[in-house]
Amino acid sequence: MLIEHINRQLRDIDAADLRRKRRVGLTPCEPHQQWAGHGPMLTFCSNDYLGLANHPQLVQALAQGAHRWGAGSGASHLVSGHTQAHADLEARLGHWLAPHIPGAQALLFCSGYMANIALMTTLGDAQATLFSDQLNHASLIDGTRLARAQVQRYAHGQLDELNSQLAACASPVKLIVTDAVFSMDGDVADVPGLLDVAERHDAWLVLDDAHGFGVLGSHGRGTLEHFGLSSERLIYMGTLGKAAGVSGAFVAAHPAIIQWLVQRARTYIYTTAMPPALAHALSHALALIESEAGAARRQHLHGLIGQLRSGLAGLVERHAGLTLLPSCTPIQPLILGENSRALAWQAALEAGGIRVPAIRPPTVPQGTARLRLTLSASHSRADVDHLLNALQAILMKEAA
Repeated sequence: MLIEHINRQLRDIDAADLRRKRRVGLTPCEPHQQWAGHGPMLTFCSNDYLGLANHPQLVQALAQGAHRWGAGSGASHLVSGHTQAHADLEARLGHWLAPHIPGAQALLFCSGYMANIALMTTLGDAQATLFSDQLNHASLIDGTRLARAQVQRYAHGQLDELNSQLAACASPVKLIVTDAVFSMDGDVADVPGLLDVAERHDAWLVLDDAHGFGVLGSHGRGTLEHFGLSSERLIYMGTLGKAAGVSGAFVAAHPAIIQWLVQRARTYIYTTAMPPALAHALSHALALIESEAGAARRQHLHGLIGQLRSGLAGLVERHAGLTLLPSCTPIQPLILGENSRALAWQAALEAGGIRVPAIRPPTVPQGTARLRLTLSASHSRADVDHLLNALQAILMKEAA
């Protein structure tokens, strides 16, 4: 019965053009990558925004870390898995965020998903109310579902609605929860406005900066540096497998919050610590991000964003049925509407040697299936031109 039940549901997924499929990469994460069954393809789908995932210095640092610390950590942080490599990385991350969160300390997690589950379930106790943007990442949504707190959702980016909800809230602990850069739309939250609302209502602001860390700010320190903010009310989550090029995540916050996470966060306490070799490599990644070379990569990346948006805007003006969402980040969503159309565009691009995934519900709302185009500092201007020409060819074929 179980297999029959599952197979029926899989057939329903197929009928709705919602089946997800994995691709097997045969070479490291780079814009020009080999894929099993497809050969070489130009990819616009990774979150390796600064092009560090296969950077020679990080590859060497990872190898050095493995020689120094071995392959694994052997246990959780609280048993025997917390090494000097982890401690050094946490200290560096705390120092990075201290200008924006006075006295900040940092705590490592194996993934951003685990970090967000920890934040929601540990801070969202029975005394709390969580106020969550409706377009938040799945990890924040799942965290709020697991929390014992009351949960109120506000329409995406609607600070007036949020302000009204907070004004009517009698909970002693109030936490506003939001993506800083929204992963499917690419827009940046009004963090100064959110912080102002938090201060007005004695609330805390939890920021998931997975897609801003390393990309935004003059030194790549993310959305807080981008806006020039500083407050003890900020609780910051950043991931280390996107712009930082490796793996893992961290929370930076007031020391009391970090200590509470150490004592109560189940996704921290009951899992093996990340391999110390990764922590060693990540310390080198942070040095790269804040260096002149890192600044040059960000400058090149933002030039590519402008180039792509200009080209996509021209396509949208000339052809009906396309929507380009506003975004100043490497995430550039081109909304096509129907699932079948998004899959057809994905297939047409693949036939021409370009890999861009079709994003469909439930990841995005019904009727907003899209191509989620993501850029890396390792792309060239010629790569972007090639993509734009391929998209133009698809539109011309559709119109014929």
